Amino acid sequence: MARELIVEADGGSRGNPGPAGYGAVVLDPASGEALAEAAEFIGTATNNVAEYKGLLAGLRAAHALDPEAAVHVRMDSKLVVEQMSGRWKIKHPDMKPLAAAAAEIFPSGRVTYEWIPRSRNKHADRLANEAMDAGKRGKQWEPRDSRAALAGPADAAPARSAAARAADAAADEAESGPSTAAPPVGWGAPDLGVPATFVLLRHGETALTPEKRFSGSGGTDPELSAAGRRQAEATAAALAARGTVQVVVSSPLRRCQETAGTIAARLGLDVRVEDGLRETDFGAWEGLTFAEVRERYPDDLDAWLRSAKAEPTGGGESFAAVARRVAVTRDKLIARYAGRTVLLVTHVTPVKTLVRLALGAPPESLFRMELSAASLSAVAYYADGNASVRLLNDTSHLR
Repeated sequence: MARELIVEADGGSRGNPGPAGYGAVVLDPASGEALAEAAEFIGTATNNVAEYKGLLAGLRAAHALDPEAAVHVRMDSKLVVEQMSGRWKIKHPDMKPLAAAAAEIFPSGRVTYEWIPRSRNKHADRLANEAMDAGKRGKQWEPRDSRAALAGPADAAPARSAAARAADAAADEAESGPSTAAPPVGWGAPDLGVPATFVLLRHGETALTPEKRFSGSGGTDPELSAAGRRQAEATAAALAARGTVQVVVSSPLRRCQETAGTIAARLGLDVRVEDGLRETDFGAWEGLTFAEVRERYPDDLDAWLRSAKAEPTGGGESFAAVARRVAVTRDKLIARYAGRTVLLVTHVTPVKTLVRLALGAPPESLFRMELSAASLSAVAYYADGNASVRLLNDTSHLR
């Protein structure tokens, strides 16, 4: 069976035509891990040419990883997706050779195309911005530190302004037929229907919780303490009174399944287990306090606090790896439960990561959120790919 790879690509021009660049990333479809990245400043070009060159770079990177792979391309360019899928004709002379070159990288039938909103193409969009920023400084693009890469360039100009995106849409329609506008951002969005709402519940206390010990997916898998069971009961009563939860999904770890089971029984629902909601594996730090880790592994701890890509001692899981895993799980659950209210019973890091990703905040924001045992948070996900954080660390139901 052929290996599957995902390619996400984007391109932009600051002027259309103007200084342009592209970005592309190859992803593992199971873990969401970035296997390869490519970006380049290409001088003066149009948005569409830059997008096609991003596609070419992504396909070539995937081919270098595995020439026998089956590739699924995701782009926010309706023009490129429709033309490469064969549904729209390619009329522009600048794009015909680029499309032909892209079609030759893998045999026909081994590449599929999907249009996605720009909000779901942030990785490739960031790379394109970085390439254009580097070109502006007269330099070549180079990969950034993982922490900045996860957060995205705070000071970069957007690859395409709102006006430029609107102009692109009009040009695309004239070139090949109807197009889909970029997803709206802000308060002026049209009615997008009922969002998928994730009510995020941190599990109840275990014996390790009051002592603030690292307790991840690589430790002893503790059960709820007596206090934790009382918290689960109180949460169940509060959620039953609200009457909005339609589905209960839990991390596979015992403390979450016990918390979820108590609530699901009260609501008359089943518990569905999702492995992607498990806590970080803290490696050799499992069961230790922060002070104990500081004493035993000071250099590793400092590295972990500095970079989202650093792993805890002993082969633990980095925050960057957790973010990829959680993002894949989020997208799967959004698609599965569109328009429904879902209780996700999980842990500190997954909850904070979902909130961080919804806000577009940098990885260091994980250290700036308080998340109490049995606290409730909530994020709504809309059809255009935008998200809204509605609640964070609510413990009123426990008082």
